Amino acid sequence: MSRARRTTVQVAIGPVRVGGSAPVVVQSMTNTDTADVEGTARQVMALARAGSELVRVTVNTSEAAAAVAPIRAWLDRSGVAVPLIGDFHFNGHKLLREHPDCAMALAKYRINPGNVGRGSRRDPQFAEMIEMACRYGKPVRIGVNWGSLDSDLLTRLMDENSALPEPLDAQAVMRSAVVLSALSSAQRAEELGLPHDRIILSAKVSGVQDLIAIYRDLAARCDYPLHLGLTEAGMGSKGIVASTAGMAVLLQEGIGDTIRASLTPEPGGDRTQEVVVAQEILQTMGLRAFTPLVIACPGCGRTTSTFFQELAQQIQAHIRARMPQWRREYAGVEAMTVAVMGCVVNGPGESKHANLGISLPGTGERPVAPVYEDGEKTVTLKGERIAAEFQEIVERYVARSFARLTPGGDA
Repeated sequence: MSRARRTTVQVAIGPVRVGGSAPVVVQSMTNTDTADVEGTARQVMALARAGSELVRVTVNTSEAAAAVAPIRAWLDRSGVAVPLIGDFHFNGHKLLREHPDCAMALAKYRINPGNVGRGSRRDPQFAEMIEMACRYGKPVRIGVNWGSLDSDLLTRLMDENSALPEPLDAQAVMRSAVVLSALSSAQRAEELGLPHDRIILSAKVSGVQDLIAIYRDLAARCDYPLHLGLTEAGMGSKGIVASTAGMAVLLQEGIGDTIRASLTPEPGGDRTQEVVVAQEILQTMGLRAFTPLVIACPGCGRTTSTFFQELAQQIQAHIRARMPQWRREYAGVEAMTVAVMGCVVNGPGESKHANLGISLPGTGERPVAPVYEDGEKTVTLKGERIAAEFQEIVERYVARSFARLTPGGDA
């Protein structure tokens, strides 16, 4: 699955490529105390196994910086090669200088130009971080966030705007400030010696329309790879809908090379949800395939039984549980579609369109469930073991329909 890309610039982050002809990359961030080596390493492993291709960790204290290299070593011993990104604010120049093992172990540095230093300290502290990136051969994400926008820059732009015969509204000036902060910081990084192909830009805001406007402007004015995501997207369905609404528009226009769904987890909730959401955005748009899609109808008065809902849930859980092994053993299995339908209205048709589908009986229908494989009816299931039997059919279909990979990963 591919799309026309707007830039040929590609940035290497360890083994991962971002931009150019590379697929859109999914990333995430830990919420552990980075100084807790074991806790952070385990969360990184969970995020990576869920499908995060880059994982960012907070590096905010000397203890956190000292823990980065041991975390990297822990991951390497566990066979988890996911690149680690260091998230720096306020004191990153000092931490990178005092902890060379941290500077080396990280695959990329994230610098927020609004938080790199104030007044006379800003330029030398930014320069020192870029110098470290050059010394260790690391790419940098210059990540502007409107919650920590450079106040001097914003004040200057507001003053200039107020002097215009027809001033823009404050929101438009803020958007311009975000874009200018990212572009001017990237220009300064290149002047300091950071190669053009080691720079990624992001401009994080929490409003969907702001996100779309800012990234369209950035894409029109530079060819750096762009990292997409709403900052502070929110919890639950609100965060998922907002992230999808903003990023989908931009991705459809060919804007965006790596994404994160910045969801607020429920207390004690699973951090990997943000990875699943990001994957599902890309997969439902046809940009990438990560795991077989389960298509299920919403239910109506024709489906008063919850059986088809339970079966759809079971099949989706089964597929996600089996996917790590399937991915190692079979080529292309992530593109498979499975339909679990609840009645005769659309059930047979949707089942025929999927690679594998089952049409369950609705209210008042005969208690039989025809199964379709690649558009052809192959068997009709009945009785109490429909769920178990359909899972067995899924397993046989995967083994029969997808080329088995060799231990080296070739089909």
